[in-house]
Amino acid sequence: MTAPIVISGAASWNRILLLDRLPEPVPHMQFALAEHETIGGTSAGKALGLVGLGHAVRLHTLIGSDADGERVRRLLAASGIDLDDLPTDVTERHLNLMTPAGERVSLYLSTPADPGTPASPELVQAMADAAAIVLDLSERSRGLIATARASGRPIWTDIHDYDGEAAFHRPFIEAADWIFMNADRIGEDPIPFMETCVLRGASVVVCTLGARGAVAVDADLRRHDVAAVPVEVVDANGAGDAFMSGVLDAHLGGASLDAALDAGAGHAATVLTTRHLHPSLDALLG
Repeated sequence: MTAPIVISGAASWNRILLLDRLPEPVPHMQFALAEHETIGGTSAGKALGLVGLGHAVRLHTLIGSDADGERVRRLLAASGIDLDDLPTDVTERHLNLMTPAGERVSLYLSTPADPGTPASPELVQAMADAAAIVLDLSERSRGLIATARASGRPIWTDIHDYDGEAAFHRPFIEAADWIFMNADRIGEDPIPFMETCVLRGASVVVCTLGARGAVAVDADLRRHDVAAVPVEVVDANGAGDAFMSGVLDAHLGGASLDAALDAGAGHAATVLTTRHLHPSLDALLG
């Protein structure tokens, strides 16, 4: 087993509604095809994926003392994740509207407030010892960027559907060695933005393209493409986090970028076959 991976970011409790189409912005009635509740959050997804791939993971997150928070804690602990959670006012909760095609609208029902406390000595040491540090988008993670950079360990970040302009994302982009994103809002061609990130210091930038796979730009501005692995999709939640987990696992194992992208695509496919963030949760949640 490699050195532990430190992840900072969100863990949540989610209600998922499956619809035949996303709602139109007009008053109307619509029937759900199915619904279920499950653990969510981009950082929880990455932690579950990496633990499933054999890594020790320390997840730094904010979780309330409410019933939903207890569910989240129980499931993360049962999955083998070392949970470094700060007490907060409420657990993050989402209502996700999904379609069979993987389209999603996420409604944030509650968001915990960052207490603003500095990193504990234990977290600082964990970062210094880490094989890699993953900083997911959150106010808490943004406050830890300086600590992560001071550790000298490689920083990975996921800027999701960044539009190329939002100010909140910039410190993450500037700090990261590896940047992951999707193409939902960056424009028809993500490559120019990806190349700009590399020219400004990133080692690799990866953009997922849904059913079309993913594309990466390396430190020499070379383009690398990977196809999605064909699979019967049950639920698309967490596929991007699983992709990043697979790439990180393969990279730490010494794989080339192309091989790491293949590993990411393969790992993402396993998550598409479950209603949860990772197949390991099937036995815990049903």
